Amino acid sequence: MSETTDQESGDRRLLRGARSRRTILRRAVDVASVEGLDGLSFGALATGLGLSKSGVQTLFATKENLQTATAEHARKVFDEAVVRPALSAGRGAARLRALVEAWIGYASEPLFPGGCFWAANQAAFDGRPGPVHDALFAGQRDWRRLLAGEVRHATGASPDAAALAAFQLDAVLLAANTALRCGDRTAVDSVRQVTEALLATPIGAAQQPHLEKELSD
Repeated sequence: MSETTDQESGDRRLLRGARSRRTILRRAVDVASVEGLDGLSFGALATGLGLSKSGVQTLFATKENLQTATAEHARKVFDEAVVRPALSAGRGAARLRALVEAWIGYASEPLFPGGCFWAANQAAFDGRPGPVHDALFAGQRDWRRLLAGEVRHATGASPDAAALAAFQLDAVLLAANTALRCGDRTAVDSVRQVTEALLATPIGAAQQPHLEKELSD
């Protein structure tokens, strides 16, 4: 009987710990979207959530662990809000448009207070190898692969050509995020126009060497 009670008590502690971790990470994502991952601190998060600093630090141990977990949680939130709903659309053009529209919603009525989480944080970590860098850029690579897959399915483009198209579209989305943060709503129409242009005239093999040279310059 005692063993059962001890196990149940331990299970409850684990559940409370998991809930606390999710709550802290959601707050950390919001803060980092505005102040950057370097702006996170155990003390500020604890104060904002009415928790003890030691309790928050116990869950993550180091600031790097907190930053990495925050980047990974941002990706989960993004996938739930943007990627997963769009996957109900048919493969190819319909799904690409659904992904773009979901992203426009994500940036127009920000899922995170600071707008796009990755736009707010990647520049600070692009030259800093480590787990935080890896967590930030893994999400971007997967997003581009997803876009490239739908471009290829829609147009029959080669894998390399589809990857270049996805690179272009991702760059336009990041530029649109900046424009939207500055109050320029015309960026939404620009994103849609670029999407349709890519679907109507996918990057061809003849263009590929020229574009690869531009990207490498």
